[in-house]
Amino acid sequence: MARKVKRSDVSKKIWGLQVNPPVFFISTLIIVLSVALTLIFHDQAKETFVNLQEVVAEGADWFFILSINLFLIFLFYLALGKFGKLRIGGPKARPEFKTTSWFAMLFSAGMGIGLLFFGVGEPIKHFSNPPTAIAGTAEAANQAMDFTFLHYGLHAWAAYALVGLALAYFSYTRGLPLTIRSIFYPLLGDRIYGRIGDAIDILAVLATVFGLATSLGFGVQQIATGLNFVFGFSSGVGMQVFYIAIITFIATGSVVLGVDKGVKILSEWNMRIALILLLLAVILGPTLFIFRSFVENTGSYIAHFVEMASWSETYTGGKWQNDWTVFYWGWWIGWSPFVGMFIARISKGRTIREFILGVLLVPSLLTFFWMSAFGSAAIQQAMTEGSVIVEAVNDDMATALFVFFQDYPLASVINIIAVILVAGFFITSSDSGSLVIDSITSGGKTDSPVGQRIFWAFTEGTIAAVLLIGGGLQALQSAALVTGLPFAAILLLMCYSLYKGLKEDFAQLKKQESEKERDTYETIVSDIVQKRSVKLDKDKLEKE
Repeated sequence: MARKVKRSDVSKKIWGLQVNPPVFFISTLIIVLSVALTLIFHDQAKETFVNLQEVVAEGADWFFILSINLFLIFLFYLALGKFGKLRIGGPKARPEFKTTSWFAMLFSAGMGIGLLFFGVGEPIKHFSNPPTAIAGTAEAANQAMDFTFLHYGLHAWAAYALVGLALAYFSYTRGLPLTIRSIFYPLLGDRIYGRIGDAIDILAVLATVFGLATSLGFGVQQIATGLNFVFGFSSGVGMQVFYIAIITFIATGSVVLGVDKGVKILSEWNMRIALILLLLAVILGPTLFIFRSFVENTGSYIAHFVEMASWSETYTGGKWQNDWTVFYWGWWIGWSPFVGMFIARISKGRTIREFILGVLLVPSLLTFFWMSAFGSAAIQQAMTEGSVIVEAVNDDMATALFVFFQDYPLASVINIIAVILVAGFFITSSDSGSLVIDSITSGGKTDSPVGQRIFWAFTEGTIAAVLLIGGGLQALQSAALVTGLPFAAILLLMCYSLYKGLKEDFAQLKKQESEKERDTYETIVSDIVQKRSVKLDKDKLEKE
């Protein structure tokens, strides 16, 4: 059993709120200033976002690549090594949610909108503009799926698993607040309750808010495009802002209900609808081709894994990787506090080995099959039926999924299901994000006033809307990348802090086991001696 450590309550009641004042008010101020400046300097905003993204991507691409690989190596070391048997919450803790519900919630929070937005669009983009192959060839198709798997596979889930494991372990096993600062207790001790801890939490809030806004922005663009495609509704920025307002309002209801009643139920329904959409794509599409491509894509991904994971265009030059891989690494790292904390809240009672392998492997395999069903099938369309899908993706990637289904029976019905699913993932991302940000800004509270959760739900929607107005997808991508850079350094320190904490607890566990074994051995020996003594006394009496 890990020892509990000192827990200081940094939360205070102010104006009916239950918050950690420095984190809540400074984070809110920075967010408000960002929103205001984007609206005031609307014309210059897009150019600024483009330049900012290029500076960060070109100067720190190597750092993102190195960091994300180190996270993955570290996690497999923990899962397959001696620390794997440690249990989150202590030896007697047991999971609060069924395994199926656990997978549904972490999958909905972690990948939902991205899979729908990029599931068709990204493979087609890579097929028509591959990093090194000749466009439109079989080699380009292989590369397209390899890099799509890279972006949505083990590396993406490594960032989430690292933050989720560290948060869950220090919160439930050590008894520390459920907030990012708690992870650094082995390094900082009680200083996590001071300014250093406040700075860590503020950075986590900003990374979460802007990373989440990126996903919400992608989601609402796809919803608007889908409704335009099916019903002819307007898909302009003004309409997108309107959709954000409606869905944010719905998400607020789920936030008020909390994890058990709101998020859990919506996540499970999302998974059911996603399964229906996937089955329709497989059954009505090129079924045999999809299964073949899944096997081949997975094998190719494994075969080229190390090469792709460490590739940085050092000798070939160009901006392909900065536009795709580096953006994704920044996005996943920036989003990791949100997904990680949400996973932490639902993972008490699982062993470290179960947690890591569950979070890394199961969602990755599901994602690979999804990408094969949509991405590989879309590439087959492009190779056999002409350039319709390629032109659609190049014109507007948000249309990719809906154009893809045009060749399928019941296309309109399938597209309506797709729009409903995008909206469902939007809602679960928004309400999950609200709960997470509220927990960080309240000093680790999970039962803060409902008004605070509502505040953050509306704040996330507002940021997504303003960034769309100020610069579209470019603004969203820049915000995710820029906030992800400093947080990558935080995650590297997190690895060391988590290792240090696990090492201390493992040593204590081994000591307790040794003492228990010694006590058991001494008890057994004592019993044997006592029984032998009784027998000798009995034999002696019989002789007499």
